Amino acid sequence: MRLVFAHDRAYPPSSMPPQTRYVRSGDASIAYQVFGEGPFDLVLILPMGSHVELSWDVPALRELNERLATFARVITFDKRGTGLSDRAVGFPSAETRMDDIRAVMDAAGSQRAAIMGWSEGVRLSLLFAATYPDRAWALVSYGGHAGSTRPRDELLRELAELREVRERDMAGTALEEARSGSPTASAEEQAALARMFRHSLSPGDEYAYERMNVETDVRHVLSAIAIPTLVLQNADDRWVPNDRARDLADRIPGARYAEVPISGHIPALADVPLVVDAIESFLQETWEADALDQEPDRILVTVLFTDIVDSTARMAEAGDRAWRELLERHHAIVRSQLARARGREVDTAGDGFFASFDARHAPSAAPRRSSTECASSVSRFARGSTRANASSSTARSRASPCTRERA
Repeated sequence: MRLVFAHDRAYPPSSMPPQTRYVRSGDASIAYQVFGEGPFDLVLILPMGSHVELSWDVPALRELNERLATFARVITFDKRGTGLSDRAVGFPSAETRMDDIRAVMDAAGSQRAAIMGWSEGVRLSLLFAATYPDRAWALVSYGGHAGSTRPRDELLRELAELREVRERDMAGTALEEARSGSPTASAEEQAALARMFRHSLSPGDEYAYERMNVETDVRHVLSAIAIPTLVLQNADDRWVPNDRARDLADRIPGARYAEVPISGHIPALADVPLVVDAIESFLQETWEADALDQEPDRILVTVLFTDIVDSTARMAEAGDRAWRELLERHHAIVRSQLARARGREVDTAGDGFFASFDARHAPSAAPRRSSTECASSVSRFARGSTRANASSSTARSRASPCTRERA
């Protein structure tokens, strides 16, 4: 049989990995793949150390992809900052990274899909499910959590130390990470996994990416998730404690919690059927229950309010004409930031300005900024004379802004 070589490994022509395509999401090019011909779409949001092409060289990941493709049309991608997607992306907000999911779905022609977040990809899947209930009909969280409870300074110190270790011996630390994450895998499997880790992120890239994760906590949106949800966890996962996964399930209305008898965070080749069987059973059951026909009864909306500090005293000092000019400048700045964040003006009253952000109706081609970024820009108006507050709420729940803490 003629063999075709890709990434130093020989594949029979019938089992060549799918073509990698790109879609522009804001200012970043996102690498994605589509494979399988099942009756419904499944968007797989990969862990941090992903590489959509080299993942096919890792026996367990290849088996996972091929098994998922037996019952679903799978859409997967490298998140911005990792793998084959653009690396030089700075520190984008969780909302910006989450919006890449929608851009990939649009490019793949998927209107609504089951969403599966794996490991570090879980947080973006949770945020997407809360923000776009009309684009997701089921949610699977595998081996992840919504946010860390550890002190931020402690985490940042660990990241800086880890970067120095990786710079000294990237190959050795990647292999050590593969052995720790998948302890029951064969030496060949662990070597392939380590190779993918090395090509996914350089030490500096990983540090920058982990810094973004330090700022990402989505626990405040969990009560807004209103689609069938499965929280799946390896029984002996040393990277993500099981009580964190149970806590995640407890915070999502109606979520199921299930464990599979696997040791480690990353399943070995022999363990993959246990994971896929649990996912397939849940998604098939949900699909047969006509989940696509269910209308979402909750949406995640962020409300922004701004006003001018000491407005009464400032108005008396400035006079009517100067005060009107100040208000016009204030509202012009707010509207410009609102347009960049793709929000909607609700009302103005005196010096107050009310706006909302409902991402469902925003065009995917436009650069996305979070409501908190918008509030931060507005708050710098007139050398601190403007105060801006943002909060997230749903039709049934209300929550405070993101806590700055690593997951």
